[in-house]
Amino acid sequence: MKKVDLEKTVLRKVGEAIGRFRMIRSGDRVAAGISGGKDSLTLLEALLLLQKRAPIEFTVCAFTIEQGKFLAPIEPVGAYLRERGIDWTYFSDKPSLRLLSERPDHGCDLCSRFRRRAVYEVARQLGANVIAFGHTADDFCESFLRNAMFTGRISAFPPVTWSSKHEFRIIRPLVYVTEELTSAFAASLGAPVIPCGCSQKTGTVRRTLRDVFRELEKEHPFIRETLISAMGKVETSRLLDTRFLDLEGNIEAQELVTLNSLP
Repeated sequence: MKKVDLEKTVLRKVGEAIGRFRMIRSGDRVAAGISGGKDSLTLLEALLLLQKRAPIEFTVCAFTIEQGKFLAPIEPVGAYLRERGIDWTYFSDKPSLRLLSERPDHGCDLCSRFRRRAVYEVARQLGANVIAFGHTADDFCESFLRNAMFTGRISAFPPVTWSSKHEFRIIRPLVYVTEELTSAFAASLGAPVIPCGCSQKTGTVRRTLRDVFRELEKEHPFIRETLISAMGKVETSRLLDTRFLDLEGNIEAQELVTLNSLP
């Protein structure tokens, strides 16, 4: 796919997500988390392009949290962003670095808590009220299946959520964008990609699910898009949660279920 076509596709999908879930509003200052990977670089580029074309005014800045897990120096990414005049902040999180030194085998949950605290600290410094993360359609699908199969819950990442004190709106504009697309788009930008050690781990649930998707896609190439679509069309009356079931035989509810099930 040509660069111009890649750009159009990414912007269409990101624009759809932002519009559907009201991710960005007039006057927002959006801080985009840059991990150095293809997804976050695609996110930032899409936000900068939409900033110029959107009917509302908002500003975009970028930040990177150093937790000691990059597989190479992050400076090439910083140089790339500075050359383009992008407002980028690098933040070395000392508590995370101590954690890595003192407990090198710590789990993802603990690392995430440290990162979340650091992200909020940086967002405050930047005067941002919106924080954007580069979770893709692949991440949403994996989260959905991981929760269903290993925690017994039907849930995934929310496209929009709020910090505990409603200080920040947290958005994931790449919900409709696959990693296949972010890989191609980031490559077309000529942006340096710095991988994180966490993405290279083997023997994890995430890696297993990715392998499952890879096998399924050989015969069903649009399975991720279909799963994303399913997350937006939940038929609560067809599940096992008694909060949403008509156990008393309410006629109107039964008729509604019947109508919804018609082709």
